[in-house]
Amino acid sequence: MAELKLERAFPTSQENLFAWISDGAKLLQWWGPEGMHVPEHDLDFSRLGPWHSVMVNAEGQRYKVSGQVTHVDPPNSVGFTWGWHDDQDQRGAESHVTLTVSATESGAKLVLDHRELADAEVATNHNQGWTSSLRKLEAQF
Repeated sequence: MAELKLERAFPTSQENLFAWISDGAKLLQWWGPEGMHVPEHDLDFSRLGPWHSVMVNAEGQRYKVSGQVTHVDPPNSVGFTWGWHDDQDQRGAESHVTLTVSATESGAKLVLDHRELADAEVATNHNQGWTSSLRKLEAQF
């Protein structure tokens, strides 16, 4: 198993940053790598239960991912399971993501912790995707 941990600082309050990682309308503004749009989703990390999103790239390729929101602790953290779907909509291996927000002297810090990834190659792919998505989040501030 592999894991991925990314940290970013934001010039905003802990409460506002938490809203950007939990509220569905705000999530849609940065969810998915650059160049992707999300035409289908149930993104709401402010409550426990199922979630899903379908990301589509410029060539029309669809990438579906789904899981369960496992914990919500405003304004500190949210956790959810993550599993990609194949072309037959069968959900694959499950991993777990925790987004943790903390106050800093100049704003707030986000720590993204993606655990239980199958191997280093999967972790590298997720690193690229999350890094791109976080660039979109950073652009919101």
